Amino acid sequence: MSTSSLPTTTVSAPSADSARNSPAWSCVLLDLDGTLIDSAPGIIERLGRTLESLGHPRQDDAEMMRWVGPPLLDSFRDFAGLNAEDSWAALERYRELAGQEDASHLTYVYPGIPEFLTRLNDAGVPLALATSKPESQAVRILDHFGLRSALTVLCGASEDETRSAKADVVAEALVRLTAAGVDVSAPIMIGDRHHDIDGARANGIPTYLVSWGYAVPGEEEGALEVFESADVLATRLIEEYAGTDTAESL
Repeated sequence: MSTSSLPTTTVSAPSADSARNSPAWSCVLLDLDGTLIDSAPGIIERLGRTLESLGHPRQDDAEMMRWVGPPLLDSFRDFAGLNAEDSWAALERYRELAGQEDASHLTYVYPGIPEFLTRLNDAGVPLALATSKPESQAVRILDHFGLRSALTVLCGASEDETRSAKADVVAEALVRLTAAGVDVSAPIMIGDRHHDIDGARANGIPTYLVSWGYAVPGEEEGALEVFESADVLATRLIEEYAGTDTAESL
């Protein structure tokens, strides 16, 4: 359901990384929705049912695309105008609906992603998931599609939403990578939206953006580069990988 049409040219990098002429990444952090999987159809369908079940109007699909990426608790507030109490009620209803469905409901792995992960694993590149999706949901999805074993660590939002902002998820992923013995001196974030760029930048990390996700033109500002092919991205990351040690996978 991707509607992105991002340019696939090198764009402005964060100022903190402008001096890096020959990048050499020690580990890779990966977004989930819009990067590894196309989950927008399922998210939008559940959001519509959630809003209707609580007496709120269903928005059209184009409007609902704004919801895919940011923490849902924030989106219920920002895009539906709900107060804090009603936003929590809506989030709990959404999670209830998600828990009743198969992990693959209206969710698809992007073409080339299994091969992308395999190539990085074979090259010994440590990988961490850093998603604002609740960690329990992310685990279910990755297990269902057989992608979890590719990851050194997996980090998502906490159930109580105290860790849901992308910056906080990225920070926790770095903590877990460090505990797993991974060198986190030079991480790179792979994502599809400005939330990934902003969350990574808050932790001093640059971002490569993928063009097949949910971003709209302009969201690529601040990324080092935009890639339209998982195969090309894998080749670049392997070429730039500076590590020699691998950590045990989950």
